[in-house]
Amino acid sequence: MPKNIRSQLITPEGMEGLKEELNHLWRVERPDITNKVSWAASLGDRSENADYHYNKKRLREIDRRLLYLRRCIDNFKVIEYHPHMEGKVQFGAWVTIKNEAKKLQRRFRIVGYEELIGNKDYISMDSPMAKALLDKKVGDEAIVETKMAKFIWHILKIEYEQGD
Repeated sequence: MPKNIRSQLITPEGMEGLKEELNHLWRVERPDITNKVSWAASLGDRSENADYHYNKKRLREIDRRLLYLRRCIDNFKVIEYHPHMEGKVQFGAWVTIKNEAKKLQRRFRIVGYEELIGNKDYISMDSPMAKALLDKKVGDEAIVETKMAKFIWHILKIEYEQGD
C-alpha cells in the first residue's frame, strides 16, 4: 500500500465495496474452497491431485486478498461529503468538463486507486487530469499537460453524492 496519504483516501461507497468483498470472501468463497481442499486431501496421494493443488493455491490467493482488504479498511480514510465541498472540485466529486478545441465532453468521478477497477467513469486523484482540476470551480479552466500535448478543459458541472 502506498505511503502517500492522498493515495489512502476512499469514498464511503468505495469503503462499502471493500467491506462487501471482504465479507463475501470470508463467509462464502473461503469456506467453499476450504471444503474443496479437505475433500481433495481425503482422496489420498496429493502429489498428482490437481484439485488439491489448484484449490490450495486459490486459498492462498483469498487469504492474501483478505489481509490486504483488512489493511485497507483499517488504514484508508473515508472522505464523507461535507457542504464546504460544494462549488469546488474535491475528492469524490463528479465533474463534467468540456474541451472546445476537440469538441469533447466527459463526466467522471475523482476517487482513490482502490476504487478504479471496474469503474470506467472514475479517475484516480493522482492522475494528471484530477490534479489539474482540484480546487477549481465551475467555469474555470484546467490545463492538463501530458508528454504528447497540452489540453485545456472547461469545468461545466461539479456534483457530489451526499449519502443518506
